Amino acid sequence: MKLPRDLDGEKLAKLLGRFGYRVVRQTGSHMRLAKGEYRLTIPRHRLKVGTLNSILNEVAQQTGMEKMELVKRLFGVE
Repeated sequence: MKLPRDLDGEKLAKLLGRFGYRVVRQTGSHMRLAKGEYRLTIPRHRLKVGTLNSILNEVAQQTGMEKMELVKRLFGVE
């Protein structure tokens, strides 16, 4: 599974909107997303692969979904 290399936080926040996450605040270069009781902070700038991987692991855990399934639904990656 290869993650996108050209993704920024703005685009990721928009994609996570499909799963019920919404931006609740922005401080400097970071956005705070919320879905019910879950909170997630992501940077607005271009995401490095390790940062993106960590965010996706957290989202997968919060949604109760396998990470591979989450990646497929977000990016259409096989």
